Amino acid sequence: MAQALSDFLSPDDDCSESLRLALEEQWSSLARVFSSRGIDNYLKGCTALDQLGRSQELPLAFAACMPEVARAIGEDVLPDLVNFLLGMASKTSGQVLAAIVNATPIVARRLGDAELFRQFLQVLANMLAQAPRGVRPMLEQLDTLLSQLTLGGLRRWALWGAQAYKSDLEGQALYFSLQSEDARAMLQAERKGTLFVDVQRRLLIYLRAIWGRDFFLRPTSGDYERREGLKPYIDRFVIYIPDAFDDWSDASRQRSVSGLDVYRAVVNHCAAHLQFGREPLTDEGLTPLQRHLVECIEDARVEYLAGQAFPNMLDSWAVFHTMPSGEASPLRLADLLRRLALRLTNPKAHDSHEWVEYAAQCFFGHPDLTQGLASVSIARAIEAKLSQFQLPAFDSRLDSLTLFYRDDNRIIWQPDRHDEQDALALTWQQKQVRKKVSIMEMVNEVNNEFAGDDAQEIWVLPTEFFLDQEGVSINSLEGREPVSSPFYYNEWDYQIQLDRPAWVTLYERAAPRGDAAVIDALLAEHKPVVSRLKYLIESMIPQGLKRIRRQEEGDEIDLNAAVSSFIDLRMGYQPDPRIMTRYKRSERDVCVLVLLDLSESSNDTVRGQDFTVIELTRAATVLMADALSRVGDAFAIHGFCSNGRDDVHYYRMKNFDEPYEKEVKARLAGLSGSYSTRMGAAIRHASSLLAQRSERKKLIFVVTDGEPADNDVRDPQYLRADTKKAVEQAGRLGVSCYALSLDPYADQYVSSIFGAGRFTVLDHVERLPEKLPMLYLGLTH
Repeated sequence: MAQALSDFLSPDDDCSESLRLALEEQWSSLARVFSSRGIDNYLKGCTALDQLGRSQELPLAFAACMPEVARAIGEDVLPDLVNFLLGMASKTSGQVLAAIVNATPIVARRLGDAELFRQFLQVLANMLAQAPRGVRPMLEQLDTLLSQLTLGGLRRWALWGAQAYKSDLEGQALYFSLQSEDARAMLQAERKGTLFVDVQRRLLIYLRAIWGRDFFLRPTSGDYERREGLKPYIDRFVIYIPDAFDDWSDASRQRSVSGLDVYRAVVNHCAAHLQFGREPLTDEGLTPLQRHLVECIEDARVEYLAGQAFPNMLDSWAVFHTMPSGEASPLRLADLLRRLALRLTNPKAHDSHEWVEYAAQCFFGHPDLTQGLASVSIARAIEAKLSQFQLPAFDSRLDSLTLFYRDDNRIIWQPDRHDEQDALALTWQQKQVRKKVSIMEMVNEVNNEFAGDDAQEIWVLPTEFFLDQEGVSINSLEGREPVSSPFYYNEWDYQIQLDRPAWVTLYERAAPRGDAAVIDALLAEHKPVVSRLKYLIESMIPQGLKRIRRQEEGDEIDLNAAVSSFIDLRMGYQPDPRIMTRYKRSERDVCVLVLLDLSESSNDTVRGQDFTVIELTRAATVLMADALSRVGDAFAIHGFCSNGRDDVHYYRMKNFDEPYEKEVKARLAGLSGSYSTRMGAAIRHASSLLAQRSERKKLIFVVTDGEPADNDVRDPQYLRADTKKAVEQAGRLGVSCYALSLDPYADQYVSSIFGAGRFTVLDHVERLPEKLPMLYLGLTH
């Protein structure tokens, strides 16, 4: 459910009128950019800067610029920026701080990464400490500077000017405004050829076209302290590459490669690791030399497999390899590794050195290069052969194979330290054991009164355990209705374009019960709506057998059509062969599952009314259930909420084969909202239930008051993409999904999830009880 500014910022809060007006103007667009936590940080930042009292321009600039910053690099940088501004308030004026804020959208767009943005704030902190007069001129030229320099280049350029004009205030102004010769000369010296931010979109499209999937690219400031860049690397399926590359050239071969093609070679190599890499390898029992050989062979293996799929790709990598100089004997292992790397790019080539040719034969002669363990077996074999040659002892500093387009190979090895976050993410923790036991097992077992729901083992007694007095059971006194066995569902990660297997755990829980009389009162309250629905319902009720005349084949002869055909025959005309009548049973082959969003936000009061969203949803569901029971369609009413990916709650208020009677009404009366909205898992579970039905038309009708969200997910796009994938997967099972959103600002994200024509956004929420059954009856008529 969309929230108002007053939900976060009350009239009593210390906030200037100008800031409050600015926030109200753009409030409707904030929910599309920020999560609930992001909005909270955003408003806290606005009020903190407003209460600073340095300049009214500062909080207004922050309010206007932060949505664009969040779109570019995410909302997590907002607290860092606020802390930086508060810390620098004692070192400079409010106008300079406002200029810094106004420049942040340019910085976020040009750097394209949250970590680089934080490093930029550190550059500004150094500038304010050493050359405060140069900050404002530099901010005015920031777009020009970042279009030609990396973050490391900007830092060196700025620090050179701060040192050179340390006591010359006029010189500082000229240098940082790019009006002095020194500034332009240093700019030219630090200038890089191709910046990542300028080619990022082209690289993503290129990778999508080549590999048929999406990859996530992020820049790193590899030349922060020196001109040499960091090697590319892969971490958690994200490819990190330097934020700039110069054009590459080889004078000896008169070859040159543009910076864009260098980027393509780098990302293709990393993509090959992700595409053809298998389980991580272990370096247990490997010597440093063997480990380095495994890395060299593994690089060649993924490149070879990529070359099998895209033959010209090997040529794009071979150009960066150093050609061997004549028949000179190798001085160190590094010389042999360079020759081997070049040799493995071409199966038909030949090298004069015995060991290089032996290694190539082991590589190309291996029976299965698709397996990662092939690199280990090949490395062990060629390491044994290497001992026959007189070479200096292996030194990782001198003998490492350095090809700048290749990554640092951390992706191929299992981590050598325990990462608790990764362990939890991969669900390595011990699974809870639940089992059903007999009454004797339960009686003879010592109960642990301190055990909770997180106990290692839980016993369930499915039958009633009666006491001796008055037929009272322990189940009714102390027991709880058991939770179902866990259901595990995949979840789609749009950043790596892969399903995370068994990522979400869903439990079916008993729906709480209320007073069934509440439901009867709701029907009486909405009696005018029920009356208006009566005619439409009666028109949809099946009317038994229906006679279909003029059929070529059927159940009996249509006498009128037969007489007309006989007359045509006697008159010499071509008779109409359709002289039969067929009887068709009129029935609706439809089943629907109404899926209710029971998140915490459903407890909010509808704006301008005195009832809550959950009360309105209950009324609409009751009217719809009443209509469905009259039509005769098979229907079920389920609900869901979530407390993180490990605890998705799923409730069944009514099952398909359960009559719509007092027990169902009691469950509907007990509806309440809690936790969050992990919609994708609920749709997968609902579609798996519908897939077992025999009806021809199957429909999931989702009633929600907001977008998918959960307490363990910060990226607002993550669960949207997963829900969209869940809807697509339901469609492949023959299940259609339709959404009724109570969020008036939901058009953009609901259409991207459910598709055009598969959703309705209700602007006037109070009309839900009337709209919901009418909408369903219209969809299934």
